[in-house]
Amino acid sequence: MSNIITAGVDVGSLGTKTVLFADGKIIGSSIIPTGLDSTENGLIGLEKALQSVGLERKDLKFAVATGYGRILAPYADKTVTEITCHAKGAHFIHPQTRTIIDMGGQDCKAIRLDEDGNVTDFAMNDKCAAGTGRFLEVMANVFKVKLEELGPLALKATKVLSVSSTCTVFAESETVSLLARGEKPENIIIGIHYAIANRINGMFARVGIESDVFFSGGVAKNLGMRKALEDVLDVKIVEPEQDPQLVGAIGAAVIAYDLYQRSEKFDKDSSDHQKSA
Repeated sequence: MSNIITAGVDVGSLGTKTVLFADGKIIGSSIIPTGLDSTENGLIGLEKALQSVGLERKDLKFAVATGYGRILAPYADKTVTEITCHAKGAHFIHPQTRTIIDMGGQDCKAIRLDEDGNVTDFAMNDKCAAGTGRFLEVMANVFKVKLEELGPLALKATKVLSVSSTCTVFAESETVSLLARGEKPENIIIGIHYAIANRINGMFARVGIESDVFFSGGVAKNLGMRKALEDVLDVKIVEPEQDPQLVGAIGAAVIAYDLYQRSEKFDKDSSDHQKSA
């Protein structure tokens, strides 16, 4: 195994994701709930990823923290914004990526990249739950199903029922009314997904959209959400081999690797300069 091993820890509002990186490859990962103590769970996630490949903290050369809990990450050598990390992660997984839709637990981002994976523009919804995992979690509770069941149910719809509100409170009330009217749950569920997709379409009206389009974050596992986004945005979304929930952590681990190599080169150049002086 390489002697240059780096880590990326993405401490999200709901989940903490860790990725280990060496020699241009992902060698280990973990996903755990963030819970109330983001610092402790960041450490637990890191230890879990290391244990999965038989490594210890002392084997790490550099670690980058990102996400909601990055400001309380004593195990990290550097912190980097989640927008930069998602851009780096998506570009690493699929270099042709020019647009990212990132849907996390409590926010949603529309990100534009250049051909080198650098962020050129972005828009962010972090003021309300609409377009986030939390919104879908509330809706799942209304239907008394697990969050991961929403996507498959949406794909069973025979028609799309319009859900006019993306405010969580009003959408919940509207959903209850539709159910009381005898509408099929799957037709309401697909309508909820289209309502979210329309809201996200409004974000892209500000930053623009260009193929290839990459969908990251935990909500990207929801195939009903993927279908709604493809229909509303009129795009084909990339289907990555990597877990879309790990994209931010992958980007953080790649950035950690690059930073460590740069610091090593700087130290070597400084040493060579001193010897020649």
